[in-house]
Amino acid sequence: MANEPKPFPFPQQPEVSSFKMVAVMGSVGLIASILLVVTFQLTGPRIEANRRAYLESAVLTVLPGATRFQAFRPTEENALVLVEEGEKPALQFYAGYDGDDALIGIAIEAQGQGYADVVRILYGYNPSCACVVGLKVLESKETPGLGDKISRDPAFLSNFEALEVKMSADGLQIEQEVELVKSGAKTGPWQIEAITGATISSRAVTDIIRASTEALLPLIQQNLATLEAGS
Repeated sequence: MANEPKPFPFPQQPEVSSFKMVAVMGSVGLIASILLVVTFQLTGPRIEANRRAYLESAVLTVLPGATRFQAFRPTEENALVLVEEGEKPALQFYAGYDGDDALIGIAIEAQGQGYADVVRILYGYNPSCACVVGLKVLESKETPGLGDKISRDPAFLSNFEALEVKMSADGLQIEQEVELVKSGAKTGPWQIEAITGATISSRAVTDIIRASTEALLPLIQQNLATLEAGS
């Protein structure tokens, strides 16, 4: 028919070559990588400074009376030496001193399995009383309102103000291991009263301290003179 409309000629889309697609994707990936590197370089020092400040605060919290501390690391010969700047040993001890440079105690990091995930703690040990004198939970994902009380419940934290961890006469083992008891059932200075409703999380902290003290206090005892001398 003479008056029948002609179909509209849609423009043909040019084909994009595989090379161009790969080039564009590569460029996007490169830009994203550069942005990540730049962001890390800009925020890395700030994150590290915040980490150091948090650790310093935690060490002084678990070592009441300390005004400064020094980090020591073990050697293959089971000696303790000062951690040099730039070193990041897997195991460190933080010796705290008062204003007269007298050793107040040693802060020790430890971790273990909790109810939900790994629990990381820092505790202070005073060799003069042979007891744990402070506890700080550094990392925990325990159940909100129950298990997370290990980091803020005053009654539970008071267990660690003078938790007895005496060494044997030869300094090689713990005389009486730390143990968990029900709330209100504490009869000895080596016992920790559990949080009602959060027994698993309470036991996790107890197990962490028991394992850590049994493994590390003999090493500290052997090197007590080094820690007392400082630098």
